[in-house]
Amino acid sequence: MSANLPLRDVQLPPAPSWWPPAPGYLMIGGVVLLLLVAMAFLWWQRRRRRQRWLQLFDQELATTADAAAELAAIAGLLRRAARQAQPGSESLRDDAWWQRVDPKGTLPAARRSLLADGAYRPRVDANDVAALRSWARERYLAMLLERRR
Repeated sequence: MSANLPLRDVQLPPAPSWWPPAPGYLMIGGVVLLLLVAMAFLWWQRRRRRQRWLQLFDQELATTADAAAELAAIAGLLRRAARQAQPGSESLRDDAWWQRVDPKGTLPAARRSLLADGAYRPRVDANDVAALRSWARERYLAMLLERRR
């Protein structure tokens, strides 16, 4: 062989570019994106359902004329929520009913008696009803969410 051959150094090919990614990465990205969209849709649906329930609660109470009628409406809404959460619980009475409505005992005794017989009292304090309304609204939503489990 002749020493006059035109030989050059070995040329390395360029590094592979990051785009387009390999098909496996595209599939993983698609699955992750699909899971994120599904989770966002479920979150949106749950949020919308809660808003509808709370709107129903507020609309029902907005139609009442006085505090006694509002207490009767609150009791009725709690009975409906209990029925939807656990069928048959709307017919419970006394201690069994209170165990269903307030299982943790967060409602003070004065407000408990107000909810039980406030619709039959000649006069009811509006501030007590407002405090009971906020508790009942939270408990109404909690009982309706129990049925989904």
